[in-house]
Amino acid sequence: MTFDITPVMEAVAALLAAVITAVVIPYIKTKTTTDQQRQINTWVQIAVSAAEQIYNGPGRGEDKKKYVVEWLRQHGVTVDADKLDAMIEAAVYDLKNGAIIYAN
Repeated sequence: MTFDITPVMEAVAALLAAVITAVVIPYIKTKTTTDQQRQINTWVQIAVSAAEQIYNGPGRGEDKKKYVVEWLRQHGVTVDADKLDAMIEAAVYDLKNGAIIYAN
């Protein structure tokens, strides 16, 4: 008997995105200026988009995340690892749902 866990994974991703939106993002906002927040979010979105283009195909999540983390560190984004993970997950969710908008 085979079970399709896709709906479960989608529900977990949606829940994670909701938690990030409700908890992590407001916390980060209290520690940075509006301009810094915008810049960090933009860098995360750019890195996630680049990783999605470079590492095509299923099962490449670890490669993508490693690329994003390294790229952000090289560009001076210094955010706590847990917060960075949350921001990456939110950017991936936004990218897959067509919600990434690049602002100047």
